[in-house]
Amino acid sequence: MPRRTATMLASLLMLIALLCAGVLIPVPYSEMSPGPTVNTLGEHGGEPVLQISGHKTYPTTGNLNMTTVRVTGSQYRMNLVEAVYGWLAHDNLVVPHSTLYPDDKSPDELNQETAEEFSQSQESAKVAALRQLGIPVGTRVIVASVVKGSPAEGTLHAGDVIKAVDGTEVKQPGDVAKLVTRHRPGERVSFLIVPAKEAAAAEKEKRQPRTEDTVTLTTSKAPDGDRAVVGIQAGTDHTFPFTINIKLADVGGPSAGLMFALGIVDKLTPDNITGGKFIAGTGTIDDNGKVGPIGGIEMKTVGARSKGARYFLTPKDNCAAAAKDTPSGLTLVRVETIGDALKSLEKIRKGDSADLPTCSKG
Repeated sequence: MPRRTATMLASLLMLIALLCAGVLIPVPYSEMSPGPTVNTLGEHGGEPVLQISGHKTYPTTGNLNMTTVRVTGSQYRMNLVEAVYGWLAHDNLVVPHSTLYPDDKSPDELNQETAEEFSQSQESAKVAALRQLGIPVGTRVIVASVVKGSPAEGTLHAGDVIKAVDGTEVKQPGDVAKLVTRHRPGERVSFLIVPAKEAAAAEKEKRQPRTEDTVTLTTSKAPDGDRAVVGIQAGTDHTFPFTINIKLADVGGPSAGLMFALGIVDKLTPDNITGGKFIAGTGTIDDNGKVGPIGGIEMKTVGARSKGARYFLTPKDNCAAAAKDTPSGLTLVRVETIGDALKSLEKIRKGDSADLPTCSKG
């Protein structure tokens, strides 16, 4: 065989070997890409995303789209070729696998965590929206979680409303720990509670709870100190004057909070806050309406623009990253609170977009 032919054959075989290795060898990376975007004012899966009963609602037009990021699964292992392609692709982001799936958490734990974040974002969106509209929202202290093997296990349950500890009224979650730690480990402490099922039934039927129970527990020593504990985490729950349900499956995390809150405001007010325009956005929201940053902003702006969005409500702390590569035709509107977002929407509605607070790279 001529030397030139042998050299070409050897090179071809080497190239094939490298390609095979690239396809077969897994690398410790995962990929993020633009995910689905859903109009909170519209329907998803055949039913309205926002369902409100017991209060007057108004017709809406336009779009207030929440945005998502699609990620490769926890068990999926990219090969070298896929990783290189992802690094070169404009709209995708390749990150270390441990960034999305930490080694100290199982896939089930991560799914539970994102589901809880999504549920909490819905709750905060409702509270922020109603407070923005001046509609009263009730608050109460509840048992948020019970530690396995603790004195409270089997006696107190998640969702139980804590009315008092040792006869002292409880007004906020921190009161519970303060009252319990007045005791020494081994001493008894009493809780006045409304059982979770009764509390839920009373809220659904718009009545006062009919049952209150006194529960007495023996405190134990905290694992990390000498203080007394009973093994519960206290939290805050809200009661609403009417029913607001958010129906959106297969979504996790807290980043849709702002868009849910704006959708609720739009449905509860006669003003058409979008002016019929296509607006998308993202951001966490707390009970007081403060908007927080999220991950994957670059993918979310791409996903929003590809569906037709012209304006994107962007958390202040995400502005710099989003502005580095803004999709053509998309205006990034900087927001810090739900009030900021509503003011900007009013400007968009009136055609005053030149005066919008926009994101800059600096």
